[in-house]
Amino acid sequence: MLNVAVLMGRLVADPELRHTTSDIAVTSFTIAVDRSYVKSGAERQADFIDIVAWRSTAEFVCKYFRKGQLIAVQGSIQTRSYQDKDGNKRKAFEIVADNVHFAESKREGGAPSPGYGSYSRSDAPMPSAPAYTSGNTGDFEEIPTDDDLPF
Repeated sequence: MLNVAVLMGRLVADPELRHTTSDIAVTSFTIAVDRSYVKSGAERQADFIDIVAWRSTAEFVCKYFRKGQLIAVQGSIQTRSYQDKDGNKRKAFEIVADNVHFAESKREGGAPSPGYGSYSRSDAPMPSAPAYTSGNTGDFEEIPTDDDLPF
């Protein structure tokens, strides 16, 4: 079975760090994700997606992200049932964040502190992708065009 969600959107409010009774860090926040289509003559619409992050991922989000910043979240969809204050049975859908990433450049109002491009639930910063500044065509070998390829 597969349960993977990957979203990119803007935070609608500053995330706030809370702790459970057993002192586990948690934060809940909402991101606005633009829809990929626009009805003719209408404005682009957005969906508001609830996200939950735990432990060091929650601490990372609360320390480095603010309202309006673009954030990329990878996680899984979780559902839960509860009763509202009127006694009605409700169902909530949210994303449990496994990894979070800055999704805009520092100049665009995004990421503070170089080197903190993302964070994962594994409690260790994700390594940055290597930067390729230039390429040399001498670095590549031409593959013969015969039909005797090894794959």
